[in-house]
Amino acid sequence: SAIERAGANPGAVQIVAVTKGQPGQIVRAALANDLSDFGENYADELLGKADALSAGAGQASDARPVRWHFQGRMQTNKINRLVPHVWLWQSIDSASHARALAVRSPGSRVLVQVDDTGAPGRGGVALPDALELVGQARDLGLDVRGLMCVAARPDGGGRTHAATFAAVADLAERLGLPVRSMGMSDDFEEAVRAGSTMVRIGSALFGPRTG
Repeated sequence: SAIERAGANPGAVQIVAVTKGQPGQIVRAALANDLSDFGENYADELLGKADALSAGAGQASDARPVRWHFQGRMQTNKINRLVPHVWLWQSIDSASHARALAVRSPGSRVLVQVDDTGAPGRGGVALPDALELVGQARDLGLDVRGLMCVAARPDGGGRTHAATFAAVADLAERLGLPVRSMGMSDDFEEAVRAGSTMVRIGSALFGPRTG
């Protein structure tokens, strides 16, 4: 209903349930309620939940296929362990990360992460550099599906959320990329109004993180 309020068809906006910091059983509860795409920021946490689901395979709630989205900072020494589980890599933000993934998992589905905040330590490539990185990832044989971004916090300076989302959506359109992974629990309606096709929702679904 919130996606409808934002003026979009709910069927056209993919919901990624972000289970970071939540107990493993939350995934089974979400599966039982028709969610199948799950986002994690930390390799070990994703691997632990994926292994727990595999160990309990055969339960009714596990009948739906699980598609894991890795959306955290990439650690090249953990890529090999993640490859069997990750359906979409949402946080490619450098040519070195693209190369590391292409070597270990040719043809992987990826999003290029854009950072429009300029804040130190944030993942993502600057918006003006995203075009080059998309080209590099494609040249490496990766399946670039779209762009991902995290908007600045209200006190973080830089563009407003709406301006960030609009700029990223415009770039994705110009590049012919269908996926715009924009918006989280506190700003996804704004992102949908700007053209998001994928929202990453954690606390609005599950409440505060427990870990």
